[in-house]
Order: sequence, then C-alpha cells, then structure tokens
Amino acid sequence: MKTDDLIAKLGADNSRRSWSPAATLLIAVAVSAIVAGSMLMLTIGVRPDIGAALTTWRFDFKFVVTLTVVASAYSLLHRALFPRSGTHFPLWLLLAGPTLLLAGIGVELIGMPEAGWAMAAIGKNAVFCLTVIPALGIVPLGLLVWALRQGAPTRPTLGGFCAGILAGGIAATFYAANCTDDSPLFVATWYPIGVVVLGAVGAVLGRYAARW
Repeated sequence: MKTDDLIAKLGADNSRRSWSPAATLLIAVAVSAIVAGSMLMLTIGVRPDIGAALTTWRFDFKFVVTLTVVASAYSLLHRALFPRSGTHFPLWLLLAGPTLLLAGIGVELIGMPEAGWAMAAIGKNAVFCLTVIPALGIVPLGLLVWALRQGAPTRPTLGGFCAGILAGGIAATFYAANCTDDSPLFVATWYPIGVVVLGAVGAVLGRYAARW
C-alpha cells in the first residue's frame, strides 16, 4: 500500500470515531484550563493586588503574550492530529508570542532607565516562576498528549512538542495572575524556560506515546 493511501485510510478511520480528534483536543484544552486554574487557586492563588494590576499595561500584556502562545500552539497541535503526506509543518507560528514579547521589551526599554534593565529582567520570583509553570502544566501536558494519541499523527515528536508548548502556555497564563514581576524583560527571561521545558517533555512523550 502506498503511503498516501495509508494516510487516507487512517484519516477515514478517525472520522468514524464517536469523538473526532478535533473535538477530543478541544475537550482536553478545556479540561487542562480547568485543572491548571484549580491548581493555582488551591495552592498559591492570585496576587492580592490583582484589581490594581489589571489597570497596568505590563500586567495585561503578559496575558496577551501567553494567550498568543496558546493560540499558535493549539493551531499546530490541531494540525498534528491528522495524517499528512507532506512534510511541511509551520513551526514559525510559534514565533507569534515571542515577536509580541520583543515589541513589549522595546516599549519597556524606551521608558525605563538603563540602570533598571538588569533588575527588571532578574525580578524577584525567577526560581518560583521556573517551578510553578512546569508544575501547573504537567497534568495539561498529559491530557494533550492523550488527545494527540486519538488522532493519527505522522510526526508524533513534533506533535508532542506542540502539546508541551500549549500546556506551557496554559500554565503560564494562570501563573501570570500570581506573578508580581510584570516587566516584559522578566517575562522574556524566565517564562520561556518553563514553557520550553514542557515542550521538551512533550516531544519525548509524543515520540513514544503517540506514534503508530
């Protein structure tokens, strides 16, 4: 059987399931958000001054960046669910969040004296950030890799990586409600590390758990 014929057959197989892979992914994302939000509220909670923080552009901008990461990773993971004969996989979509973040850094550097740049980047919660984002994202990662398994990914490692980035984006979104370091310099320095750690774990899980 030719590769294209096999891929078409697998795609038809998936279409006959009671839950389509796309619907399963949506459910996994929704449950992931509920789990991450519940974990946040049951452990560290939101920052006490969140009402005032919502009126500042730096705090709100964190969510613009993290939700952009969520949207781009979701788009790629959705693409990875289905068998494809081509090799093109637009990972460049994941650059949307970092590009926004670079723009925010530019605004920050213009308005902040150079003497404060290093302090803003280091922040007060670096270690906490590197701990909480993976902790909030590990259960969502498991759910998203499970959703990936319900499809027929031809590139399971890349699919798992996207699942990890999506889980990291969800985790970072909720963590941002607790984090008191709002500078784009801090976000650019520490948030990506936690997200990419989950991406790396997801790539390994996808390679072995979602292959067929």
